[in-house]
Amino acid sequence: MDRFPRFVAVSLASLALSFALPAFAQTRPADTHPDAAPAAKEIPIPQEAKSVTQHQMTVAGQTLHYTATAGNLLISRMAHDEVEEPYHSIFYVAYTLDGADAKTRPVTFLYNGGPGSASIWLHMGSVGPMRVVTDSPDATHNAPYKIVPNEYTLLDKSDLVFIDAPGTGFSRPVGKGTIKDVAGVDEDLSAFTRFIVRYLTVNDRWNSPKFLFGESYGTTRSAGLSATLNSAGVQLNGIVLLSSILNYNAGSPGLDNTYLTDFPSFASIAWYYNKVPNKPADILAFIQKARVFASGPYAQALYAGNALSPAETDAIANQMSAFIGVSPTFIKECNLRISPSRFRKELLRDQNDILGRYDARFEGPDAEEAGDVPGYDPSDTGITGAFVAAFQDYLHNDLKYTSKETYALQGPGLIQNWDWKHRAVGMNFGYMREQPRPYVAGDLGDTMRKNPHLHVFSANGLFDLATPFRATEWELAHMGISQQQSRNITFGYYPAGHMVYLNVAALQSFRHDLDGFYATAK
Repeated sequence: MDRFPRFVAVSLASLALSFALPAFAQTRPADTHPDAAPAAKEIPIPQEAKSVTQHQMTVAGQTLHYTATAGNLLISRMAHDEVEEPYHSIFYVAYTLDGADAKTRPVTFLYNGGPGSASIWLHMGSVGPMRVVTDSPDATHNAPYKIVPNEYTLLDKSDLVFIDAPGTGFSRPVGKGTIKDVAGVDEDLSAFTRFIVRYLTVNDRWNSPKFLFGESYGTTRSAGLSATLNSAGVQLNGIVLLSSILNYNAGSPGLDNTYLTDFPSFASIAWYYNKVPNKPADILAFIQKARVFASGPYAQALYAGNALSPAETDAIANQMSAFIGVSPTFIKECNLRISPSRFRKELLRDQNDILGRYDARFEGPDAEEAGDVPGYDPSDTGITGAFVAAFQDYLHNDLKYTSKETYALQGPGLIQNWDWKHRAVGMNFGYMREQPRPYVAGDLGDTMRKNPHLHVFSANGLFDLATPFRATEWELAHMGISQQQSRNITFGYYPAGHMVYLNVAALQSFRHDLDGFYATAK
């Protein structure tokens, strides 16, 4: 038996959100006989097992005694003979407060995104009981890394269940299950729905207040789960959306809306790097001016298209430059339409520095000054090693969990086989029910119409170029819900990137906002 679970090496870049068309499935070798159907290889079905350890910590002067449970639960589907059979084993780590009344104690299900990412980022960086210390926004030093009790944990407000998505971490196909069974928007939603129902049943938590907490593609999952869980009788109290992507169609060719929703993020980053003339002291007030400009003069200019005169083009380019810190000439060369990648390369080009995609506060040298796009993502390479090592150490030494399996940061074969189609739930205001790529804000809107007590908190990093905050605002404002229901949606904005918690001051503010959200939604 391995002393430590091994890891599949992968960088955050490989977990990046995909706005391109779905990848094609891997080609399977031809059968030896043209009529031969390959027999499904059945994988032994493991027992549901767990490692249970006892811990304590102090949060805001309060001593918390809690139980950590690292284990697996089997999810099942109907077989041909109308009998339920397990098809995947899902790994999770749960933290439950000792002595709490399960009928009033909230339980929160947390997961990362990708799709196809394990959940060590949220687990070891955000609101879990332990946290790895990084040097963000500088690249983190080499080992040994420091793991500390997390004074910003959410454990004093809710039990926490960190879930590794099917095919990631120690989550594996079993029985007749395959990776393709979970490699897709709806396949993933089905698996998570089954797991959450299973967890509630095994642990007698059906009457507990229930929350979802997803990051990145995890917000896509949460919006979809709001509908599938509601259909399964799981009525949610609240959903935390951290760095959201709710519409994979917004950046389709020929559409200009993403340039408008990216613009305020460009402005906030230019403010951070002192590239704004007469820089105002209040970044939020400056961002609001950028919102107004983007939805007004900038939107009108893009709407005019080729009808925009040279004088009008010069005028709008000069106005844009004053907000986002790149030259009017560059803006005109981009036809007024600047992608995040080009912006990351251009803003500090005179220093031959590039910016991070997940977090533009990270910067680093590029191989050459020329070129349109950065050669790598400094916000990816600056933290991955610390998170991997910290989780490995914590899993073995604190949670006492060992396995012969390889722990997969990104599920092998998931992206290659991912089916991006989504069958939307309750779509009744003009959108296709069968979608080639997911638009899940509609699912969330449908759930909020059916459950008027559901509360949503949207947390956003001001320097995030993977999921710009203005795009989230747009999607949440166009879900077809009433003004009254819209009051159940609140927003938080933090001087951080995609992983808000990498800025410890931002994590502190985020945690404070979560206090208010849980008090309201509970």
